[in-house]
Amino acid sequence: MQPVIHPIDVILHKRDGKELSSDEVQSFMHGVVSGEISDARIASLLMAIFQRGLSRRELADLTSAMRYSGEVFDSAFLQKFTVDKHSTGGVGDKTSLLIAPIVAAAGLADPMISGRSLGHTGGTLDKMETIPGYNTQLSLEEFGRVIQQCGASMIGQTKNLVPADRILYALRDHTGTVESPYLITASIMSKKLASDLNGLVLDVKTGSGAFMKCEEDSELLARLMVSTGEDSGTRTVALLTRMDEPLGRFSGNWVEVWECVDILQGRPQPLSADVIDLSLELAGWMIFIGGKAGSPAAGKALAHELLQNGESYQHWLRMVELHGGDVRVFDDPAAHHKPAASTVLRADRDGFLARMDCTEVGWAVQRLGAGREVPGGPVSAHAGIEMHVKIGDRIAIGQPLITLFSEDAALLAEPERMLRETLRIEEAAPERRQIVRSVITRNDL
Repeated sequence: MQPVIHPIDVILHKRDGKELSSDEVQSFMHGVVSGEISDARIASLLMAIFQRGLSRRELADLTSAMRYSGEVFDSAFLQKFTVDKHSTGGVGDKTSLLIAPIVAAAGLADPMISGRSLGHTGGTLDKMETIPGYNTQLSLEEFGRVIQQCGASMIGQTKNLVPADRILYALRDHTGTVESPYLITASIMSKKLASDLNGLVLDVKTGSGAFMKCEEDSELLARLMVSTGEDSGTRTVALLTRMDEPLGRFSGNWVEVWECVDILQGRPQPLSADVIDLSLELAGWMIFIGGKAGSPAAGKALAHELLQNGESYQHWLRMVELHGGDVRVFDDPAAHHKPAASTVLRADRDGFLARMDCTEVGWAVQRLGAGREVPGGPVSAHAGIEMHVKIGDRIAIGQPLITLFSEDAALLAEPERMLRETLRIEEAAPERRQIVRSVITRNDL
């Protein structure tokens, strides 16, 4: 007779540094999904994992238990190479909105299951839901039909799709366990593997705005995810990328959609150059592992062509339409931006923008209303910031640095103070660094 596994014993075992058995992991995850285990006990296990870590076998068991905690997508009927991208989270990180239509235009299928805001970072679903009518909660059958017709679909974790991760994801945000590389790996890989992917490209952030602040921690996370993906039979590549300042021009929800639409329509602003380059790098690797180019560089060149010639924008429009979105809003995306209040932060001296704590910038964006105060709470469509400068730019006294937007004027003061305190203007110009630091493939494990 199988012995009964008590949730408290699982918590105590991990708290005390013991390796959990496969049965313990499976039993606990079953209790999470069934509702038999309380949020308090789930939070306790999350903290124990955060403090003690997981072995490679425990991580594989946790990822698998989460992956199969509900429905899984079967991509075989698409008869295309399925490939997706995932970012570990950043500020102004809107690359998914550009990459999905680019790789679809390249002839690949991108079944993208995305998340909501977490900690100081934004969420793809929150951005997409600012498009009037856009439905992120499709069934897997509807998900598949959209991909069949336009090559890409961006949905969220419905009740039946990786429900264990949906529960853990929300609690991680409120238990101080967001940064655990093991929980991040299990969260990301369970969702991605549930999409039945042939290939996956990971954008692993490092720097002041990343969950992993130092490059060594980011590399550990990248290796954990690459090995987990490859062990499951999914070709997996990770790019370590710099997150020391917000990506692109805007950070928020609708404003990030607006920025991407400008890019897709062939009207990019100069401050969008970094997000465009990173999107093309990631898409280039996806196109390469998907067999549509002979090298990552050739894949990037094809991605650039598909962005320039308008094919990516047509796939974007079709995807939004198939999700019920009103594409007329893209005729003038600036007109759809309707914050109730705004203020401009200006430079108080001459010099160069030398550095900032990008995590603090992210929290300022969240406190303007773009993030959540409680799990499942609402977010503001129009809260956010517009960057007017990048690190390394020469600054003149009185020059606009950042414009802050909110739907509540009372929310402007604290974020303005946070931003003023974290931006550093110095006499000497800082060194400009490449956004992609390194690439990890199966050959590097």
